[in-house]
Amino acid sequence: MTEYPTSQEGPQPTVASGGGTDELGHGKAPIAAAEAVRTHADFPRPRGTTGEGSGHGPADTAAAAARGRDGEAARNAGRRTPADGAPGEPAGEGAAATAVRAVPLPGSGAGAGSGTGPGFGEAGVARREGDRLRFVGAATRRIARGIDLDEIVLGLCRATVPTFSDAILVYLRDPLPVGDERPVGPVVLRLRRTDRLRPIDDLTDADGGAGAAGAAGELDFSQLPLVGPQGDLPAAELCEIRPGGALAEVLRGVRPVFGSAAGAKDALPELLGADHPVPRGQRAILAPLRGRRRVIGAAVFLRTPDRDAFETNDLLVAAQLATHTALGIDKAVLYGREAYIADELQRTMLPDGLPQPTGVRLASRYLPAAETARVGGDWYDAIPLPGSRVALVVGDVMGHSMTSAAIMGQLRTTAQTLAQLDLPPAEVLHHLDEQAQRLGSDRMATCLYAVYDPVSHRITIANAGHPPPVLLHLGGRAEVLRVPPGAPIGVGGVDFEAVELDAPAGATLLLYTDGLVESRLRDVWTGIEQLRERLATTAQLTGLDHSPPLEALCDDVLDMLGPGDRDDDIALLAARFEGIAPSDVAYWFLDPEETAPGRARRFARRALARWGLEELSDSLELLVSEVVTNAVRYAERPVTLRLLRTDVLRCEVGDDSPQLPRQRRARDTDEGGRGLFLVNRLARRWGATRLSSGKVVWFELPLPGPHERR
Repeated sequence: MTEYPTSQEGPQPTVASGGGTDELGHGKAPIAAAEAVRTHADFPRPRGTTGEGSGHGPADTAAAAARGRDGEAARNAGRRTPADGAPGEPAGEGAAATAVRAVPLPGSGAGAGSGTGPGFGEAGVARREGDRLRFVGAATRRIARGIDLDEIVLGLCRATVPTFSDAILVYLRDPLPVGDERPVGPVVLRLRRTDRLRPIDDLTDADGGAGAAGAAGELDFSQLPLVGPQGDLPAAELCEIRPGGALAEVLRGVRPVFGSAAGAKDALPELLGADHPVPRGQRAILAPLRGRRRVIGAAVFLRTPDRDAFETNDLLVAAQLATHTALGIDKAVLYGREAYIADELQRTMLPDGLPQPTGVRLASRYLPAAETARVGGDWYDAIPLPGSRVALVVGDVMGHSMTSAAIMGQLRTTAQTLAQLDLPPAEVLHHLDEQAQRLGSDRMATCLYAVYDPVSHRITIANAGHPPPVLLHLGGRAEVLRVPPGAPIGVGGVDFEAVELDAPAGATLLLYTDGLVESRLRDVWTGIEQLRERLATTAQLTGLDHSPPLEALCDDVLDMLGPGDRDDDIALLAARFEGIAPSDVAYWFLDPEETAPGRARRFARRALARWGLEELSDSLELLVSEVVTNAVRYAERPVTLRLLRTDVLRCEVGDDSPQLPRQRRARDTDEGGRGLFLVNRLARRWGATRLSSGKVVWFELPLPGPHERR
């Protein structure tokens, strides 16, 4: 087939004798390729071209028939030419791209409509119309292959240049409307992409003057901004559509029009700008791009003076190309909005950041199943609890759809609420199971809920059908913790069992979803064993006397995934246990008597003296007295008082009354009601948490001088 240059190609080199000039007058093509094209449709050539096939005698007719047989054999053999793919395009375009690049359209030669030549007559007209339909089919298939906006617009440009036009300009609304959105403000078109047949040098003479097109007063292609294969524009060109203007009327008409039409004569200068000459005659087609509900842009098809003008039937071709392009852009914009919504939904369902409670360091990772399915049902969470404890949660809802993400969000919110009540882990899973049944009969999920206490160096774990966690010890030994498997959340009617295990300082607990250890290439237990071996190997590489960096450990764990191991979402939560030393903890029980506040002040004073924090004695004694007094007033069982020295001094007072204290402003005549006001003014932070057995009121004071850690 004849080699047609693309927007990045220059003039084709001249080959040895035996071939004429190609269909666009860009040099001679090989005989076999030229014959294949002429056989497909023996179209006339552009003006000023010569070569065999230009005669009209019987010998020429016989030669054309012979060439037709050769061309048919070449097509059956599946020959391809360099024109099948343009620079910067993926290889393997196939028959559709070949037809777009190589099939010349009717009317592209100089004698179109003259009624002479081998391509005319009833059979010739039918053949030419068939070629036109094949071009439209191949071009629309190429446009439809695009997924995003740039691919669709690029497909339109590459499908039409040079087969249908010598240059194209594509304008789109800025911003593009999405769905039923009604744009606010004036309608603005932005030049999204241009494409043309020849570079600037071909359109200017050697002295730098205007080329043939510019000298004839036609549109100077050297003034069109050139874009690269990536679609980058050197400068943005905007066009605001004036209500009631010529361009607005043409776009409202929806149908493509010639540039010489009455309305288009004023519309083209408005679109191209005053500096761009308007082509004469039927060498320009202005085609509105109409989506499902409104016009979203316009495309301008241009032909140079050395090529025949557009025909009436070319308006139908432009209409088909514009319709398919506009509908594809509409779908791409809607798809982009759905992807944005999915991404935002997933991001809001997962925690923005992890807390850093006292005695434990946390790190996390989340990977979707694929870039095209970024929404899933996996989640993780870390929830601070009273007493410097922390709840570690990881779960997995079946599927990775919008519904799965919505269910995951509801279960995560429920888990956070239950954790604030300080319920035991098994009780939390029981309530999550009830919540999943209320959401629907087919709402299934797995979950692992653990509570770490840095004071006692213990962790309590309850499991609901989730893969067991892996504990990496300080010496480099990795073990899979033996926890009761339990039934998944949503089954109903099952009990969950919790187990309490040691959590030594320096150890790392890894919680994960099954996407990390299970795939089509391996079962879950094989993956768990590989994970355990990977953790042990990483610990040996970093040394057995200290723990590996937590963030680097998470990255190293994800590196174990192979090319076929991303079948599901992956949620990963790592917790490094540091604990709180017993020497930094002071704990007492106080009977609910009138003497309890005085005893609490003495205990606090002794603890501060032992820690060398006598500077805080006045503030701590005042606040402890107020909080303990309020607890004794309502408590029936002994009141607990605990002091923790970490980066701050934390005081916790617990009692068996579920009623939470509320700060209020006391009047001048009131005898009480000022305790929490003092706590709020003197403490760095304070709060109250309801427990299953009562409540805990806590406050924190900053450490003075060198004791304070920043």
